[in-house]
Amino acid sequence: MATLKDVKVGESATVARLNGTGALKRRIMDMGLTKGTHVYVKKVAPLGDPIELTVRGYELSIRRDEAENVEVTDVRTGE
Repeated sequence: MATLKDVKVGESATVARLNGTGALKRRIMDMGLTKGTHVYVKKVAPLGDPIELTVRGYELSIRRDEAENVEVTDVRTGE
């Protein structure tokens, strides 16, 4: 399954599942990335880290290794 780090700039997706355990999973959930959430990839830094997202109406920057733990579905172009 595709992860959030695979979604390209200008594409949107829906969070399907969170991988990881304990503090990492809790941190991702606290940022608003929960199952069913719509996510839009706004920018990626020149070296690929961090990734800037629009989630629930606000801007969020996450590291690539965190994005790797977020499985997504319904990847499509546009917000």
